[in-house]
Amino acid sequence: MSEEQVQDQKNDFFKSTDKNPSHIQPEKLTLDSSLKFECHPGVPCFTACCHNIKIILTPYDILILRERLGIPAHEFITRYTEPTFLEKTDMPGVRIKLTEDKKACPFVTPEGCTVYNDRPTACRYYPVGMADFHEGGTDDAKEDKFFFLVKEPHCKGFEEPKQWTIREWRKDQGVDKRDELNKEWLRLVMRRKSFGYQATLSEAAKRMFFMASTDLDSFRRFIFESSFLDTYELDDETVAKIKEDDVELMLFSFSYLANTLFGAQGMTIKKEKIDAKVKEIKARQDESLKDAEREYLALKAERDRLRNEEEKKSTGE
Repeated sequence: MSEEQVQDQKNDFFKSTDKNPSHIQPEKLTLDSSLKFECHPGVPCFTACCHNIKIILTPYDILILRERLGIPAHEFITRYTEPTFLEKTDMPGVRIKLTEDKKACPFVTPEGCTVYNDRPTACRYYPVGMADFHEGGTDDAKEDKFFFLVKEPHCKGFEEPKQWTIREWRKDQGVDKRDELNKEWLRLVMRRKSFGYQATLSEAAKRMFFMASTDLDSFRRFIFESSFLDTYELDDETVAKIKEDDVELMLFSFSYLANTLFGAQGMTIKKEKIDAKVKEIKARQDESLKDAEREYLALKAERDRLRNEEEKKSTGE
């Protein structure tokens, strides 16, 4: 993403909030900006924000929630989520599947969230959002981000007397850790978004992105039960980490996706694999040349035969 595109995005960000159903407040905030807000069971609208909402799950959200519930990733995905596309891209992801009757998050009760300590990142942000214009650019681009409020008419939390700074709110909600763990995955999404719809991912790329983002068990099998380790250069320490540690495996998956989808550095194919592929391509090229030569000789022979026949006819033989 060019600097001009980034600036255009920043200029357009708040223009789009007029009559915006997301109720984004048109004011750029910093970490030291003040916020008057609190949510607790005594607030009249308690849990109202857990209904009729689109909660996109990051890979870390899925990892933590399925561990909390004690079920495999594929079971969590099937039972609690539904497919979606990520923020104006063709990248497949998942969002929380709301209950059919009340259109509520399946983890919310009148008393509150049953998975509160392990709740998704999107829930932790509310009502403070963040716009980051570094993720869609180059890896060495300067980070440029700001914060904003989402202020919905039904929310009475803003009428509570509790005062925070944005920094204090984020720390209280555990957002900073989530941001760090989600960073490289979000960068993938923003990179894809910067290409627009004129370029599309292959079906194979979509399947790989979805598997690595939602089902670490399957991604681990892909690494250790396929030719992956015979293809890529991985040191013993990395292999040991991703074999046992789900967070390390998740972070590794981001590097792998960045390399395969966008050609980013960080993954090296073994030299013998490259040499074998070059040899294979050369063999195919050599065979193609031989086929072309055989076809040429066949056509030349046919041309010579027709010419001889014409000469015989012209001489009356």
